Amino acid sequence: MNLKTMSKNLRISLYILVPIIIWMISGQFIAEDTKDEKKLKVVPSVVISISEAALMAPTITLNAAAISEKRVRVMAKTSGEVMPNNVTQGQWVAKDQVLCRLGVVELNRTEVKAPFSGFIEKIVKPGNLLNRGETCAVIIELDPITFIAEVPEAEIQQVIKGQKVLIELVTGESISSNLSFVSKSATPSTRSFRVEAQIKNSSGLIRDGITGTMHIITNEILAHKISPSILLLSDDGIIGIRAVDDDNAVQFIPVKIIEDTQDGVWVTGIPNLTKIIVLGQGFVENGQNVQVTELTTI
Repeated sequence: MNLKTMSKNLRISLYILVPIIIWMISGQFIAEDTKDEKKLKVVPSVVISISEAALMAPTITLNAAAISEKRVRVMAKTSGEVMPNNVTQGQWVAKDQVLCRLGVVELNRTEVKAPFSGFIEKIVKPGNLLNRGETCAVIIELDPITFIAEVPEAEIQQVIKGQKVLIELVTGESISSNLSFVSKSATPSTRSFRVEAQIKNSSGLIRDGITGTMHIITNEILAHKISPSILLLSDDGIIGIRAVDDDNAVQFIPVKIIEDTQDGVWVTGIPNLTKIIVLGQGFVENGQNVQVTELTTI
């Protein structure tokens, strides 16, 4: 084989080998770049805040209505014409005050008296004939007056007699009191429990039947206040948050919402001093390791 032929074969071999070498080298770099990209994808970044539990008193809010302590129909013991007596509907009367005077022969039964102090809700006007056993007047006692509400069975364990209540009337007034009664038996139709708060009402300004909103201040518990934006719903429909453990692994923690306020929601179920994920929680999975940046506040 002459030199010319050898030189030609060498050139052909180089033409084949050089691209192969370049391809192999470039392939190695691509593989290394892909590995680096995979590493970055495996360890995403999240922002956390260390949440500390605090004592708070949950508030249970209920619809309420006022009910007079007593409502009595005062009956006549004889028959006769009702005589003028200067007692009118809506008037406050004292105990034993004469409500109806009857013009009859039986003088010892001509007066129908108030059994207790209260307001006249209804009274027979003079000139009408009143038969024995018929109603002369209806009298109601408004001092004290009782507000009634119904607590759902899911919340009744938090409610006990003596707890503070705030009642906001539809007329705008606010009244403070305490629970005077908590029922031990549920209302069959609603499965809720009756609670009562007794209010002093010497002026009679709180009317029988008026409605309002009752806020029961329950006993203090440990809870976390968090932003509602970090709440998540699991595949099973459970409300919770994502946090990281000491190894920076993501975990899902179910929570129970206790109270919703203007500056956050109070929840239970989160251990004290928990590293809650406040940014990036929607882009990580449970058990996944993450890079952590701490935020001072939620």
